Amino acid sequence: MIAYPLLMTESGEPVGTRRRLEERYRRLQESRRLKPLTAWVTRYNDIDGGTQGALVSTQLFTTVIPLMVIGFSYMQGFADNASPGTIFTRQFGLEHPLSDRLREAFGNSAGLRADWTLIGVASFLVWGIPMASSVATIFAKAWRREQYSLVTRLLRGTAWFALYLVSIAVRERIMFGHHHHGLPRALLFVVGLLPVWLFWSLTPVLLVRDGGRGVSPLALAGLAGVVIDGIVIPLGSRLVFPSLLHDWDGFGPIGVAMALLIWCGAVGTGWVLTACAGAVLWERNAPSEMVVDSQIA
Repeated sequence: MIAYPLLMTESGEPVGTRRRLEERYRRLQESRRLKPLTAWVTRYNDIDGGTQGALVSTQLFTTVIPLMVIGFSYMQGFADNASPGTIFTRQFGLEHPLSDRLREAFGNSAGLRADWTLIGVASFLVWGIPMASSVATIFAKAWRREQYSLVTRLLRGTAWFALYLVSIAVRERIMFGHHHHGLPRALLFVVGLLPVWLFWSLTPVLLVRDGGRGVSPLALAGLAGVVIDGIVIPLGSRLVFPSLLHDWDGFGPIGVAMALLIWCGAVGTGWVLTACAGAVLWERNAPSEMVVDSQIA
């Protein structure tokens, strides 16, 4: 077998490595020259964002909603006069008669007492692990990073899912723990964005290889989650969901489930958009050397 000499640059680097680095720098500069919205949409299409969002939305529907319902019922002491539907009537700003129909669809909290067991809650938490693994894959693709091994991805995904549950519980407590209206309610909404920002700023740290590099760019990337997951989706839900629920009203509880599934679709798509927007923001604000050294493409 003939051994061909390895071509080296004057600095001692293999020619192939030098060319790959130059190609990465070139792609980074091209990406930075694009308008932010164009770069965002391009990244979304590159990772097949529509399919990814549909996958996450299904997992949200079967995991997060049951945990929210069981958690609310526990906080209410599984009372006969408390309906888990209250979570969603507050979230979507529903009024009579839609609010009554949503509560009727969920029944009362007392019926969920049997599910408040270690096995009952754990069964839903276990379903959250595949969802977290899916989100980790989305972020790895959007941030152009090598994925962790399966075991590491599951462990980090579990930590991410736990952080997600804590963040929505804290936000729910801030925004709806007290009965305020007008300016105090608006101020609580703004304060409730803080756990959202912390959650999305820490998400790359947990799910992305070398995701903790560049504290300031990470903080800016977290703002993408604030805008999309903290402002656009909640406010959009209040505008669209009542009409959506009204259209499905004739189908009874199945109609409520379909409306919630569509809402989960919006949330899942929002998460994919957050991953793409956060990646673009990080790339544009982190040093070029750090970006090129972290990414695989």
